[in-house]
Amino acid sequence: MRVLVTGANGFVGAALCRTLLAENLTVLGVLRSASRNGDLPVGVQPVVVESLNDLPANEPTIGPLDCVVHLAARVHQMQDKAADPLAAFREVNTQATASLARWAVRQGVRRFVFLSSIKVNGEGQSRAETPHVYTEQNPVAPGDPYGISKWEAEMELQQIAAETALETVILRPTLVYGPEVKANFRQLLRLTSAGLPLPLGRLNNVRSLIYLGNLVDAIRVCLAHPQAAGETFLVSDGSDLSTSRLIHELAIALGCSTRLFPFSPVWLERLGRVSGKSSVMQRLLGTLHVDSRKIRQTLDWQPPYTVQQGLRATADWYQQFNSDLRLARRAA
Repeated sequence: MRVLVTGANGFVGAALCRTLLAENLTVLGVLRSASRNGDLPVGVQPVVVESLNDLPANEPTIGPLDCVVHLAARVHQMQDKAADPLAAFREVNTQATASLARWAVRQGVRRFVFLSSIKVNGEGQSRAETPHVYTEQNPVAPGDPYGISKWEAEMELQQIAAETALETVILRPTLVYGPEVKANFRQLLRLTSAGLPLPLGRLNNVRSLIYLGNLVDAIRVCLAHPQAAGETFLVSDGSDLSTSRLIHELAIALGCSTRLFPFSPVWLERLGRVSGKSSVMQRLLGTLHVDSRKIRQTLDWQPPYTVQQGLRATADWYQQFNSDLRLARRAA
């Protein structure tokens, strides 16, 4: 099988490419700069383009393809500086996705796997709201330009699939963690490993997460499973944690003590508003609960890693990352 992966040098892409190579698949990785070739796993055939619209010019070197996995995206921005954020997200996440799918049809690609987002379902519930569980049957409710652009991309793909022989598979993952993780999860690793007292001891929210290795395995299965064609799947580890429990499990993985003390969530919300960190506080205090049974039942898929295994792998990477950073600073 010959598979083209966009975003092949990214957090999810690099891990996926390694997995597909281990399955003896031919993997072509799309990236935007020849200088980033070194970020690709050894064995991936690089396809360097300025944008996805340049793929037709590379057809002679790409050759025939069986599947496309589309991971590249304009990701969620905490402080978006674009003049029109929705237009910027649509250009990359919606329009480029539709163009890539139409190109794949012309290339005779059999299956197109698209990494969407749980943000298509919504942002979860705040501490004060009645929590509910997201499923594939829920009405969609994207709450920001990123989520809207991903939902519109899904609709474009469904229309293309209805008009052609292209088999589409849509995955909506929850927050992905694992080695090389960045943003808020890395910040949580830093705070936990520092052993700082954290005022999160009274939280009883529910957060669904997915370990990188589990997400990659789900994509791998969706490439070939006949029952995946035309389906949309929510994907998570299937073991959901409160924020306080997550920190406790991280502390175990990091080999440090947990220092949580009870503090009123109402005051935490107020502190978030005063400091301009309301969105960060929502992620800490709120609930985002996913029912991912559909992919398990439809594809007979089980996450190969437990939450504890995923957190341990993430913690091991983080500790090695910090060790390497300290050595580099001493050598500088």
